[in-house]
Amino acid sequence: MPTIERIDPQKIPSRPLNSGYRMPAIGLGTFGSDHVSNETVAEAVKSAIDIGYRHIDCASVYGNEAEIGAALRDVMDSGKVDRKELWITSKLWNDKHAEEDVVASCKQTLADLQLDYLDLYLVHWPFPNFHAKGCDVSSRSPDARPYIHENFMRTWRQMEKLVELGLARSIGTSNMTQAKLELVVRDAAIKPAVNEMELHPHFQQPELFDYVVSQGIQPVGFCPIGSPARPERDKTSEDTVDTEDPVLCEIAEKHGIHPATLCVKWAEQRGQIPIPFSTNPRNMRANLESLTTPKLSDSEMEALSKIDKNCRLIKGQVFLWRDGQTWEDLWDLDGKIAQ
Repeated sequence: MPTIERIDPQKIPSRPLNSGYRMPAIGLGTFGSDHVSNETVAEAVKSAIDIGYRHIDCASVYGNEAEIGAALRDVMDSGKVDRKELWITSKLWNDKHAEEDVVASCKQTLADLQLDYLDLYLVHWPFPNFHAKGCDVSSRSPDARPYIHENFMRTWRQMEKLVELGLARSIGTSNMTQAKLELVVRDAAIKPAVNEMELHPHFQQPELFDYVVSQGIQPVGFCPIGSPARPERDKTSEDTVDTEDPVLCEIAEKHGIHPATLCVKWAEQRGQIPIPFSTNPRNMRANLESLTTPKLSDSEMEALSKIDKNCRLIKGQVFLWRDGQTWEDLWDLDGKIAQ
């Protein structure tokens, strides 16, 4: 395979967080879904760092942190990059929300990643509802329950303790709604630095996006190109395909880039931090390079704002807690937290 030209990491923008740190404005996602091996993801991490990425988004539930840790150790031991140059995120999984489990889970992630601290640690989902890897969309945990704010805050207090212990420099949330975040912001001693959420041109979440920004919380967008490789259980016949949108394709052609790359460029320019997953070095480089090229025009950004189809791709059905529910109950669409 031909060598992919490196991009100077200093040319990649970063975003200030309310924790006082700056977060690179693009990262490499590491969710290999159900079809990419742990070893392949680890090799992708190495390739990404070689290309110029400095932000890697991990999670314990992905089951590949040990392999990623070995990859990180290799690139640091080789002298290619120092730890302080990297931004490493991980996430607390749903079965570790108990007060006695949070610190231990973070320490396990640090051991697997072969690190002394995380730059960012997120509560992966606001529900403590567990599901088996590769389960069917109809799978439900018998112990599943709704969002209970008092319980979540017990978890959050332990997240705050991670900062006090120096195990995580910043903490945040993921897959949260405005109704839930309003309560967390009200009661937290350390406000979330980040909310990681599904964001792509066909699912722009303008109300939640604006609320998060208004609170000084940085939005991080997963599925930035519409997640074509998401698990089959998350796919429905109503789903739309961002990269086939005629408006998006026309703008991409004008800029001489692939529609997927335009999704990433749009995301960063809008103000969210995209974390696309790829194992293809050419695609990784194209995504990274898109942040260094001339910006989209105001009229192009306006046109892209109008293609939002409110098409949520990661619906989360496996986290529901009682019979007869639909996935909408997870997302508080009426502004009230479903019980």
